Amino acid sequence: MTLCNIGHIQNYELMKEKSKISFRNYIPDDFNEVMNLWILTGMGGKERGDNNEVIMRTINAGGRLLIMEQNGKITGTAWLTHDNRRTFLHHFGIHPNFQGQGLSVKLMDECMKIIKEIGYQVKLEVHKQNIKALKVYKKYGFIDFDDYELMMLREIPD
Repeated sequence: MTLCNIGHIQNYELMKEKSKISFRNYIPDDFNEVMNLWILTGMGGKERGDNNEVIMRTINAGGRLLIMEQNGKITGTAWLTHDNRRTFLHHFGIHPNFQGQGLSVKLMDECMKIIKEIGYQVKLEVHKQNIKALKVYKKYGFIDFDDYELMMLREIPD
C-alpha cells in the first residue's frame, strides 16, 4: 500500500467519523437551533405555544425532546410526552438540508426504543399531505383513523 493510499483511507475514516449521527436529550441552549428547525419544517411558530419554558415543563413531567445531531449540527428532533396513558410523539422532523438521507428512519428507531421503555400506546398528528412522513409512520405500524377529526383550542377564552 502506498503512502497516497494510506492518506485516502485515513481521510475516508475521518469523514466517516465526522458524519456520525448521535442522539441526546434537549438542553435549554438548544432552543434557538431547534426552533429554527421547527420553523423550516413547518412545525414551529408563535401560535403553537412552543417555548423553552413549555419544553422544560414537559421534560420535568417525564417527557423527552430527543435531539439528533450530525457534525455538531442539530439535524432532527422528536418530542415525546405522555399523560400516563398514552405517549404523544410530536415535532418529529428532519432539517430540510438533511432530508432524503434516511435520517427519519434512524430518528424513528431511536424514538421506538424510548417508546418501548415508556410502555404506553403512541399517538401522533401529521398533515395528510406530508406523504414522506406518513410512509415512515406506517412503516412503524401507525394507523390512520379516517373517521376522526382533529380539533384544538389554541387559546383559552377568558
